[in-house]
Amino acid sequence: MGFAQFSEEAEEPANYIKKSIYFGGGSYQIDSWQARELHNFIDSLVSIDAYEITIHSYTDNIGGAEYNAWLSDMRSRAVIYLLLQKAIPLHQIENREFGQYNPIYDNSTWEGRRLNRRVDIIFWPLAM
Repeated sequence: MGFAQFSEEAEEPANYIKKSIYFGGGSYQIDSWQARELHNFIDSLVSIDAYEITIHSYTDNIGGAEYNAWLSDMRSRAVIYLLLQKAIPLHQIENREFGQYNPIYDNSTWEGRRLNRRVDIIFWPLAM
């Protein structure tokens, strides 16, 4: 049920902001601290309407492809629920669920699996 951390990353020279929520193995629940951190970040943006939001949901490779597809979907839904609480319209959010596929980190190590259990929330500035 627990998850490791919430991280904030600004990627250069790309023109986007990425926030990541990390989950414990088999978990899709977001604790109040991570929810509050995400809400505070959204509140710090000048105008959330100036962004398109993409959700990328991942799992580690433990549990099988079908289970991880379901878990990835549940993690996406949990994050989207938080975004909807901030009155972000659903049409502003694009969702991509990768499950155990396309891992960024090495799933043969404990640390790599921990880092792959996440949802990346990517804020893309819209051209004004």
